[in-house]
Amino acid sequence: QVHLVESGGGSVQAGGSLRLSCTASGYTFTSACMGWQRWAPGKGREGVANIGRDGSTIYQDSVKGRFTISRDNAKNTLYLQMNSLKPDDTAMYYCVACVNCAGYCSLGRGNNWGPGTQVTVSS
Repeated sequence: QVHLVESGGGSVQAGGSLRLSCTASGYTFTSACMGWQRWAPGKGREGVANIGRDGSTIYQDSVKGRFTISRDNAKNTLYLQMNSLKPDDTAMYYCVACVNCAGYCSLGRGNNWGPGTQVTVSS
């Protein structure tokens, strides 16, 4: 059974930084396309970043240059380093895994989700 647990959310002021982590279990982490999605009231769910099995990455335009997705296959852990945070980044952030998925690890791709961690950015 796929199990994803996020941590690292919190409240920061605009311009601050946070690092989200996601610990994964129940599947072969190295073979999965991984990513982060976020949901905010009025905006719906959107893909933030994805990282493929080969380490290739893709980002939503609004976070390019500010967020960095990475994975540590030895620790079965996914990360999202978020710098220069803006109030518009306020959302619930979800770790997603695309297990047994073929093809390109595109933005927003995933078929398993963690419970989420809240990020709140104040101006």
